[in-house]
Amino acid sequence: MTAETTAPEDKRRARFPIFRPLGDRALTVSFGDSIDAETNETVIRIADSLREHPFDGFAEAVPTYCALLIIYDPLVISGDDVEHLVAARISEVRHQARARRRWTVPVHYGGPAALDLDNLAAEKDMTPQELIALHSGAEYRVYMIGFAPGFTYLGGLPERLHAPRLPQPRQMIPAGAIGIGGQQASVNSVAGPSGWRFIGSTPVRAFDPARKAPFLFAAGDLVRFHPVAAAEAAELSARVARGETVIRPEQVA
Repeated sequence: MTAETTAPEDKRRARFPIFRPLGDRALTVSFGDSIDAETNETVIRIADSLREHPFDGFAEAVPTYCALLIIYDPLVISGDDVEHLVAARISEVRHQARARRRWTVPVHYGGPAALDLDNLAAEKDMTPQELIALHSGAEYRVYMIGFAPGFTYLGGLPERLHAPRLPQPRQMIPAGAIGIGGQQASVNSVAGPSGWRFIGSTPVRAFDPARKAPFLFAAGDLVRFHPVAAAEAAELSARVARGETVIRPEQVA
């Protein structure tokens, strides 16, 4: 394909990756300027590779929607050398296949955390049951963990459920609350303020510092929500409090 016939999308992608220094011990690598699964998968693939096979001076790799933060020790390696090493790594692994995990997360669509279920259903001209069926019938992708420890940003929310955040955030939303913000869904990891719209809660803890693996979900995971009644949610919550593992992921190609 010649330069004259290159598609606009191909031209846009050709501008990336873009490396930018961030102080004297970090740099960011941008792989795109939009939210899409392909770009996010590239970010995660490079982050995984750096963690599994770190270069001398590597400290941490933090994936976001379409960029990767790389932290390094400037007393061991220079920023220019990090850029060259990462550029080579990108060429090696960006198209490699990567196994993923799929979680089925129990959700009680009701109770104290369902602060917006009825109002949001009315806004969308549907019943709460229809909203629940639509929300739980989708498959979501974990694009990023952030904002709070373990807070899970999910893509894949059905377009009909897209809803703006509240003009004034509530000051305390419980851990486990299931939210909608714009075109994203979420799993609230710790109690705190939020302007998202909330339609239920899960007894599963997205973040537990006492657990061997404190963060349950990871960028690139797939998530499905399974509606449960209040009694089952309470039983699962009690089991979680006793330290039991109530859900496990399945591996998918």
